[in-house]
Formats: sequence, C-alpha cells, structure tokens
Amino acid sequence: MAGEYHGRAACAAIGGEMATDDAVLISEPTPGVRLLTLNRPQVRNAMTGEMTAAWGTAIEEVAADRDTRVAVVTGAGSSFCSGADLSWLDQAAGHDVTTDRLRDRMLPFYRTWLRPRSLPFPVIAAINGPVVGAAVCLALSCDLRYAGPGAMFSTPFIYLGTHAGMGATWLLQEAIGVSRAREMLYTGREVFSEEALEWGLIGGVADDVLAHSLKIAEQIAGAAPIATRLTKAGLEQAAHGLEASLQWEALAQPVTMTTADLHEGIEARRHRRSPNFRGL
Repeated sequence: MAGEYHGRAACAAIGGEMATDDAVLISEPTPGVRLLTLNRPQVRNAMTGEMTAAWGTAIEEVAADRDTRVAVVTGAGSSFCSGADLSWLDQAAGHDVTTDRLRDRMLPFYRTWLRPRSLPFPVIAAINGPVVGAAVCLALSCDLRYAGPGAMFSTPFIYLGTHAGMGATWLLQEAIGVSRAREMLYTGREVFSEEALEWGLIGGVADDVLAHSLKIAEQIAGAAPIATRLTKAGLEQAAHGLEASLQWEALAQPVTMTTADLHEGIEARRHRRSPNFRGL
C-alpha cells in the first residue's frame, strides 16, 4: 500500500558515527515509487557521518525491495544538499591524518553517495534548492534531474583548497561536456536553474519540483519493469560505444520478448487501454 514506508529510516555506522532514525526518510507516495528525503534541514542536509550512514542503509533497503520500480531523492527544507561536511578534519587534526587513511575514508564515502548510479531501477533527483560540491555528484548519479526555480549548482572545491571528489571530474563532463565542466570546476561559480537547463545539467524546471518529479516517477513506474531495468543497464553499456550497445541489445531485447509483459503491452496497445505490467 502506498505510504507504508512513511517515517521509516535507517540506522547504521560509518566511520564510527551512528545514524539516527530520521536522517533519511523513506516513503511510498504511489505504488512502485519510493521517495528518499534527506532530513537534516538545519544543516542544509549536509553529508555528515550521520547522514551518510542513514543514506547508505536507506539505499540498501530500497534496493532490496523488489516492488521498487523508481526512486526519487529530495531534500527537506530549502536545500537539496550542501555537500560534504569537512568539520571532522578539524577534529582529526593531530591524530596522524595521512593520505592513505584519508583515501580509505573517501572511497567508501564516494561509493555510498553514488549508489543511485548502480541501482537497477531509475532514480530521479527532485532538486528543491542549492546543490554544492559533492552534492552535485549525488544529483549527477541520478538518472533524471529536475529543479525548482531556486535551485543552484556550484562546485567550489579548489576555492576550499581541495581537489574535486566523488567523481566530479568525470560526471560533470558526461553531463554537460568538457568546456562547461571546466568552467564549473575552475571558477566555482553558481549555475542557476535556467542556465542548468540550457546546459543539460537538469531535464526541466518546475515550480513544485517534487510534485513534478513524482509525476514522472509514477509514469515510469507504470512501464514494464524488466524492460526498464534492462534499459538502465543498457545505457551504462553505451559508454563503451556502438558495438557494445549492439551486443547488449541483441541479448536484452530477446529477453524482454520472452516475457508476459510483452504480450500485455501489445494487448493493451491493441485495445487502447493502460497496460498492467507485473514484471513477469
């Protein structure tokens, strides 16, 4: 039933910090759609240790739910996410902080927040406000991105004295091309919704971005789930070129041709009714 997930959240430990039970909320606004809300508006939903732990556990919970067909990610309050919280560096100063130890901490952090990229179903970012630094990479790890009028994107890594992280140097180029990726990373300037749309950083702007994103999610949730999941995998294969895509599609399309959902789709089209796909 829609809404059964409301108020449920995750609790886990990352780097010795515990996630409380409401840092990331999971709800089911419509069947097949899971909404994940970053729920620390008082710190602009920063990627603290607490938030990272809760996010990792919430993602695993949604991924394990076979009824999930689409996920939507948003932020509580007026920000989507303000990026990584680096205050722990001050606390760690003088405690043998080495490059190797920092690398061991960074890689799990990156991979936890980039999990939307590897989920088997589409993920939509409903960007309700500013997106800064590593949070831009979280948005870019989602399959689709929509923004509200007050959304803003910025990657000011080098103006904080640090190199970009979480795949920013690759994800930005994939999304908006080399020249614009360079501009964002070198200048750290703020890119607002309309310009982000022009650049292809987002797919649309809506006054009520969450409602718009949930509407798109509901539409996708109504598609054939096996075909949708294989399409997401196929889009990843496309990065390897045309021949890789042909090889993948020559396997994936016959898989879908053996499903009951294919016959349901044909019958629905023939009788001009909405299909009832069951993932069979």
